[in-house]
Amino acid sequence: MTTAAASSPRTYQVRTYGCQMNVHDSERISGLLEQAGYVRAAEVDDNPDVVVFNTCAVRENADNRLYGNLGHLRPVKDKHPGMQIAVGGCLAQKDRGEIVRKAPWVDVVFGTHNIGSLPVLLERARHNAAAEVEILESLDVFPSTLPTRRESTYAGWVSISVGCNNTCTFCIVPSLRGKEKDRRPGDILSEVRALVDEGVLEVTLLGQNVNSYGVEFGDRYAFGKLLRACGDIDGLERVRFTSPHPKDFTDDVIAAMAETPNVCHSLHMPLQSGSDDVLRAMRRSYRSEKYLGIIEKVRAAMPDAAITTDIIVGFPGETEADFQRTLDVVREARFSSAFTFQYSKRPGTPAATMDGQLPKQVVQERYERLIACVEEITWAENKRLVGETVEVLVAVGEGRKDERTGRMSGRARDGRLVHFDAGSLVGQIRPGDIVHTTVTYAAPHHLNADGEPLSHRRTRAGDAAEAGRSPRTPGVLLGLPTVGAPAAAPAPATGCAAH
Repeated sequence: MTTAAASSPRTYQVRTYGCQMNVHDSERISGLLEQAGYVRAAEVDDNPDVVVFNTCAVRENADNRLYGNLGHLRPVKDKHPGMQIAVGGCLAQKDRGEIVRKAPWVDVVFGTHNIGSLPVLLERARHNAAAEVEILESLDVFPSTLPTRRESTYAGWVSISVGCNNTCTFCIVPSLRGKEKDRRPGDILSEVRALVDEGVLEVTLLGQNVNSYGVEFGDRYAFGKLLRACGDIDGLERVRFTSPHPKDFTDDVIAAMAETPNVCHSLHMPLQSGSDDVLRAMRRSYRSEKYLGIIEKVRAAMPDAAITTDIIVGFPGETEADFQRTLDVVREARFSSAFTFQYSKRPGTPAATMDGQLPKQVVQERYERLIACVEEITWAENKRLVGETVEVLVAVGEGRKDERTGRMSGRARDGRLVHFDAGSLVGQIRPGDIVHTTVTYAAPHHLNADGEPLSHRRTRAGDAAEAGRSPRTPGVLLGLPTVGAPAAAPAPATGCAAH
């Protein structure tokens, strides 16, 4: 690429909206740009040479948010000749050339299927002094064949599939991400091993519907086998996955979770609604009885399992009785956390044209009742852990008040957020290290441990954080990954990956 010959490397920023899949795609985008000679701009840099928006089309007002941010950048670009703006992700796949029509100062628009084209498109736009719009209708290359700049020394996303074969009426993802495409198990495990070789302790297996993994090559038990295979990787301490679909959740996966020591006893299982009528209208091919049956089996095999979920309030046609049924299921399931959403129309989805669209005030009132119900339960569930010892993987960016409170933060094995006092070990504990500590206080969304840690284990991930390194995995996974300067880990997000 000709930029490599420039007097100084061009700088870039990637701004990410949306779900875990978007976050992982942004790691790929960063890896591609750095392979092409770009250098990551400092967070305080107001005018990088390239700004990439990796967008989401699931949330309400996603369009307004994008165009508002593009509008703010226009005068910045006008003052800095040569600056380029690129828009990718689900909203780009949906809006295509409309983005350039509304914001003609955008240089590149690329879709969900051709992330790998971004460096070439940027160079072509510079050469031609004209916008480049390239949207493919199907996957060009599997994203995991692309180089990756990882955002964490201790935890990594590993994509096992892309796309979705479901037809939920509220979701636009299948039309933007395409049909499910599965990676071969050997490729997935090679990527996991490459991360572990760099000191990563935890991986999250990622897909639009992880437990339908294997559908493309005809093995309905492939996901459970994959979990067990992860258990054979030395140095891999925690395995998570998101998000499964209740219709595809099988007993062999529960057995694999219970019998594989490094698979965490945490499960994110989207409910969406507790009403069978609403589930039918959503085209969710399970009913509340089956959902609760899965939860019962999980807890029988793993009594300590923490189960989280997604719930949508105010779907078209939802009655007060339907909503009450959702509250009933929430009370019975005893979730440790729930991501709650008010239904909003997404153009292009069947639900957007359904009869029975509910007034905003009705949806808001139900949403507030749902939040109150969820928090009552999560608080009660968290209080049960007061006095218990938990293993915490120390994290970056999880505790927004850590600097003020003097605490550090991380995640327990069950996924709960723990804020802890480092005590006499202050200054010695690094992100990526492991501590054991005793819970002293519980809130609806976190646990506190204010006593002296019971133990502290230094890890290679902590060494990497202290040395200012983070893993980079090459797409082909040949040879040893290299390392580079780390960035703060992104906060967990939900949305299109949570089906």
